[in-house]
Parts: sequence; structure tokens; C-alpha cells
Amino acid sequence: MQQGTINIQTENIFPIIKKFLYSDTEIFLRELVSNAVDASQKLRTLSKTGEFNQEIKDLRVEVILDKDAKTITVRDNGIGMTADEVEKYINQIAFSGAKEFAEKYKDKDANAMIGAFGLGFYSAFMVSEKVRIQTLSYQDGAKAVEWESDGSPQFSMKEIEKNERGTDIILHIAEDSTEFLEEARLNEILSKYCKFLPIEIKFGTRKTFVEDPSGEKDENGNVKKIEKEIDNIINNTSPAWNKTPADLTEEDYKNFYNELYPFTEDPLFHIHLNVDYPFNLTGILYFPRLKNNMEVQKNKIQLYSNQVFITDNVENIVPDFLNLLHGVIDSPDIPLNVSRSYLQADSNVKKISNHINKKVADKLNQMFKDDREDFQSKWDDIEVFIQYGMLSDDKFYDRSEKFALLKNTKDEYFTFEEYKEKIKAAQTDKNDKLVCLYTHSADAHHALIENANDRGYDVLVMDSPLASHYIQKLEGKLNVSFARVDADTLDKLIQKDEEIPSKLSEKEQENLKPIFEGNVNKEKYVVQFESLSETEKPVQITQSEFMRRMKEQQALGGGGMHMMGSLPEMYNLVVNSNHPLISKILGEKNEEKQKDLTKQAIDLAMLSNGLLQGEELTKFINRSLELID
Repeated sequence: MQQGTINIQTENIFPIIKKFLYSDTEIFLRELVSNAVDASQKLRTLSKTGEFNQEIKDLRVEVILDKDAKTITVRDNGIGMTADEVEKYINQIAFSGAKEFAEKYKDKDANAMIGAFGLGFYSAFMVSEKVRIQTLSYQDGAKAVEWESDGSPQFSMKEIEKNERGTDIILHIAEDSTEFLEEARLNEILSKYCKFLPIEIKFGTRKTFVEDPSGEKDENGNVKKIEKEIDNIINNTSPAWNKTPADLTEEDYKNFYNELYPFTEDPLFHIHLNVDYPFNLTGILYFPRLKNNMEVQKNKIQLYSNQVFITDNVENIVPDFLNLLHGVIDSPDIPLNVSRSYLQADSNVKKISNHINKKVADKLNQMFKDDREDFQSKWDDIEVFIQYGMLSDDKFYDRSEKFALLKNTKDEYFTFEEYKEKIKAAQTDKNDKLVCLYTHSADAHHALIENANDRGYDVLVMDSPLASHYIQKLEGKLNVSFARVDADTLDKLIQKDEEIPSKLSEKEQENLKPIFEGNVNKEKYVVQFESLSETEKPVQITQSEFMRRMKEQQALGGGGMHMMGSLPEMYNLVVNSNHPLISKILGEKNEEKQKDLTKQAIDLAMLSNGLLQGEELTKFINRSLELID
């Protein structure tokens, strides 16, 4: 038996590995299974190059739990190791078997190697009090050997009997890690990290129902089902993202989505990524049905490296707005730290991010050009995503101008340029500024929208949670102004040269003003008189576009309003000096009746704006009934 000391620089290497190298102890299983997959991939490569001419048989990695013995075994029937290779790859931690192998066979389809075997193997000591390796190399005449260490730099190695080619890593689980002796816990880890590894992963068995081979039928004439125990295969070795789009149907893409996210609503559509220059990248991104939901769970894009799950936190790889998407990105060129636990700064990350950004925009633009009607049918579901992207990424904004849409209250859709052309004649004000009217709710502003339509104006629906920020962005980019239909009277929102004279003198307006002010909360409402058409409402309630928009931006975050504190809720109460009812109120000699008429006119305006509630609403209803009598 050989005994020795592992060739490392400090005897504290194991505590360092345990404390700093891996952020999560469960990673040990990912590393060991990944190494076993590497060993299998290596044998497959040697077979392709003719350096191994025996039968490979079915390559498989098996994870074996023995709760009584307190062991976990990771077994493969791959390339195996000789005693010299164990010495090199296990005892000399500075060497990386996978890296060396990939370099030697880089032109022979061997780039699927994962990580550095030495470090990956040593993660086993995070959960083990003792680790054994039993291995037999594929090479003719090789002797099987067993290596053993208790986590100190001391090891022993001896020849053993082993008939099957490959490697067993046997972990004797430490007392502080007995959670990993639970079948459910191991199954959870394997399903998380190894779900799409390219070599079959077996973990125990499971029971299923299959047709009775005897063909015996039940009373309904169907072949009877019998219970059968079968191998529990953890992974799908050929996931959809590794196939070419031509080989996949829409049903295949949906099935894969359900594999990633069981029991969720089908996505709207997908984007298949496949890049081999200047970096390698594959993946499938799905558009979920967002509607106006900004609370959709992020961290739904899963990052893989050669089919090994790395993380679902991809903030540094894709632009922030793309985190609203779901799916998979797989790239061996994404730089990971030595434990594969997090990303390292690298120019490739920026390139990959920019490419994904462009690919998503290109896909959306192609959909718009190929079938605009279908694209418009999806708009309500993807509007928030596109607005988020245009707000947060100028490159995405520039690409999106071709297909970003505006929708009006008649459910008509327009590109920016189409809409500017549509409203140019009617909605250009006296200062030659184009004014876009909008509402956050066609129902809430029904009367105001009808009034605008009667005047030949169009009204957009801007109801996303990002509307205030988005409108501000569009104003800067498109050289237009946006005004909500309740921000002021129409004549003020779109000012023309013509002016309507007032039927009330300034003196009469001054006499009326305290009567209206006495029926509202003066801290919340500012009474003002305007000379409007007789057909306009007698009283309207408006809210400054600037103040309301700032308040909305403050509520969502941003808009530079954090220093201002909470903005008060302020409204303008606009009295139409030309409406007959206002003249009637002015001429009413009965003070009580004058007050009731004034209050009724104000309450009608509040009611149309959804501002009349509680006791005031009850009083309004009672007063209305009295007036009817």
C-alpha cells in the first residue's frame, strides 16, 4: 500500500475549500456527477478518434445512497484512472484533468469538459469525513486502485480487484451533513443541477404502471396495467435548446417549457438562440403572459455551462428587462469562478448580453413584419416588457421603434410614426406642438373621451404600470407632448388660436368663487373659472399632468422625486363660466338652494372622476332624490 502527503502548499487547504471555495455545500453532488459525466464524455471522444476500440456499452452515471452505511457513491463507467493518473489529478491539486484533456483533443469534439477535476473532487470533503476512490482505467493491462483520505493531507492508495471500467467516488458522510443521506434531498439536488446533463443519470428506482405483457384485458377491453419497478433516470440528455429549430415543432417548445416550469400557463412565443461566433451560446427564451404584471417572478432564466446548471440569477448576463423572460441560456464561454458558483468579470459577458438584446429585438421585429395582426393580438401581454426594455436600454429603444405600438380607445394599433401622422392635422396646437391625449382607463374617463372624440381628437390607452416613465421617454424622443384627458379642459390641453368669450364678468366670477370654495376642501381643490363652450360640463375636475405624473413616478420609483417627500393629492375644480347652470346659480336668490345647486354640480364632477365616496356620496344620492321629487 502506498501512503503519502497530497502535494499542496498548506495543510489548511481543506478548511479553505469548505469555507470559501463553495458557497453552498449541496454543490458537491453537482461537481462529482459533472466529473463522472466528463469521464464518460472522454471515453466517447476516444472511441470516435479510434484510440479506444472496445465496446463502450451504455454510458451511465449512477448515484447510490446507502443510508445504513452512511455513504453516497457516484459511479461511472467512463475513462477511469491509473495509479499514476490518481497521483496526478487527485494528489497534485494544481493539475486539471479536464482542461488538459480538452486541450489535447480540442480539434476532436472534446470541448464538453466541465471544470477542473481536482477542485471539483475536493468539494466532496465539505460533507464527508472520509472519501474513497475506486477506479479502473480503460487502458489495456491497467490495474484497479483505491485511494482514500480522511480530509487531511494524508492519503493511502492500494491495488484492488475491480472488474468494471470506470470510477466510484464513495463519500462517508460526516455527522454535520446527514441531511444528504435523505433520498428526497439528493433527488432535489440532482433534479436542480443535473436535469439536462448529456449522460444518463440514475438515482435509485421508481414504480410505474405499464401494460401487462401477457396482453390480458380488463372489462372495458383495454390491456391491463401492472406495476413495475424501473430505473429512476433524473435527466433529459438531449434538451430542446441543443437541437436545431428545424427539428422542433411548436409542441416541442411548449413541452420543453412545461418541463422547465411545470403547472404554468403556456408562454406566448419563444426565441431560439444558437451562436457559434464570436462565442458559443445556445438557449431558448420564452415570453410569458405579462399583461400589466410587473411582479412576475424574476430569476426564471436558467444558466447552464455545457448542460450543467449554474444559477438562475443571470443579472450580469442579460439586460435587466430580459429578466422578465423565462428559459435557458447555455454557454461554455461564460466565465465562472473556479467553483462555478458565480460569474467573473469578462468582456464576453458584455458581448453575450448585447447579442441576446439584439436577438430579442430582431425576433420581435420579424414577428411584427411577418404577421402584424398576430403581433397586435399579443401586444397587451408584452407591452410592459417592451416598455421596460425601451426605458432601460437605449439600444433596445432604437431597435424597438420599428415595432413598438400605441393603442387607442377604439382598439386600433399604430407605430409611433403612423400615430403622429394620424393626429397631426387635428392635434397640433397653436405653438406647432403635437399633443397626444391619453387615458389610463377608458371606463373611468368615458365622458371625457367621448367629448374628445366629438371634437375630432383621438385618445390613447396608456395603462401599464410604467406609463408615466414611458410617456416621459417618448416625449423626449418623439418631440411630442402627452396629456391625460383629465389633466385640464380640452381647450387648454390642445390650445388653438380661437378664444371663447365669457358670459360672466370678472366681478360675477369673483362673487361666485367663494360659493364654490365653500363646498370643497380648499387644501385639496383649487377653484378656477374658464370660458368654455356651453356644451361642456358646468364643472370639471382636472389634475395637473406634471404633478400627477411625478406622483405616479414617485410611487413606482424614479422620476427624481425622492427628495420631495410624499406629494399631496391636488385637483383643479374648473367652473365653466358659459354654462347655463352657472348663470342660474349666480342668479339664485335662495341661499340654501344656491348652495344645493352648487354642491350638486360639484358632486356630479366628482362622481364622474371617481372621487365621491362615503358620506358625501350618500348625501349626493339623497339630494338627487329630493331634486327629482
